[in-house]
Amino acid sequence: MGLRLAIFVLLSVSCGVAAADDAPLPRPRPQVWTEPQSFAEAAGANFNSAAVTAASSDCDRRLAAIAVTTLEPRLIGPGACGGADMVELDTVLLADNSRVEIKPAPVLRCAMAEQLAVWLRNDAGPRLAALGSALRSVENFDDFECRGRNRVFGAKLSEHGKGNAVDVRAFTLADGHNIRLTDPAVAPDLRVALRESACRRFTTVLGPGSDGHHEAHIHLDLAERTHGYRICEWDVRGLPANIALVPLPPPRPPTPQLAANSLQKL
Repeated sequence: MGLRLAIFVLLSVSCGVAAADDAPLPRPRPQVWTEPQSFAEAAGANFNSAAVTAASSDCDRRLAAIAVTTLEPRLIGPGACGGADMVELDTVLLADNSRVEIKPAPVLRCAMAEQLAVWLRNDAGPRLAALGSALRSVENFDDFECRGRNRVFGAKLSEHGKGNAVDVRAFTLADGHNIRLTDPAVAPDLRVALRESACRRFTTVLGPGSDGHHEAHIHLDLAERTHGYRICEWDVRGLPANIALVPLPPPRPPTPQLAANSLQKL
């Protein structure tokens, strides 16, 4: 019996080792970017220091006439993230010089910041003012962030990583009304007009119905594609047609006291 037990134990151990050898190894953890030890490490081998300047660009000067910004001449890495001629867009000035705050202030390429300011000033602002109250602030959901598209590990670099995109969630009017761009209760004709104007200004517009990642905000960017290809995917959803046909609750049964009162009135 002792010999048989020893052989059984030996075979069990051998099978266990073989099974362990056949088990798949866990997927390697994604590389975590750490703070660089030098400017050269962050900037990369192809960085041209001669192109860095504190002077305002033509875009900066145009933007200064219609917005309040803080210049961020260059944002560095990691990898392809960042870029040149970046700004923090604090406030947009409407045609009557009233101020529209962007909360929080997004960090964007100057060209993207300029296009956003022009859209708010020339398109969104007047359409909202037609409701009877002026635009006063914009709720920014996301702007510059070094990440892949839709925060998917290994995905192509998002336009957010280049400072070339902003996600807009809502507008606040002077009378306190909050206009959420994806809210079915907001007048569809207003949202259709905003969508059409945005799709003229930006090369990418993503909202509800696009890819499942933009159901609660509108993504805007100036991605450059071959042959000038543009993407406009924003489904302006309305309230269900039967929203006003919800049946009222049935009347409560009469109580003895209520029945007695009714008989007295007769």
